[in-house]
Amino acid sequence: MAAPNVVNVTTITGKTDVLDVTDTATAVTTNAASSGQVYKIGSLVISNIDGTNDDQITVDLYRGSTAYHIASTVAVPANSTLVLISKDNSIYMEEGDELRCTAATNSVLQAVCSYEIIDDA
Repeated sequence: MAAPNVVNVTTITGKTDVLDVTDTATAVTTNAASSGQVYKIGSLVISNIDGTNDDQITVDLYRGSTAYHIASTVAVPANSTLVLISKDNSIYMEEGDELRCTAATNSVLQAVCSYEIIDDA
């Protein structure tokens, strides 16, 4: 099924997904291949929960078998947050897309992704 026409929407559902980021690319948010929905990502915030060590984040939109980088090895200082996606630069995830995060170090970064599920069914 194709992604819904965002002009003829029947429901919009707000959601938030969270992830403890590891050194392996892992989806924080996934739009299933046959969902019939489009996801509008309104925010992606990365927090460094380590009090002394900086880390790096890589975020990609994974479509098919290709990773399209939104951020590549961007520094996240200790005890700070980094806003990678906001209402000023939101993105749409089509069916089968994943929004993935990868850290340089395990157990240092956390991701919070807020989005809307748009459906015309």
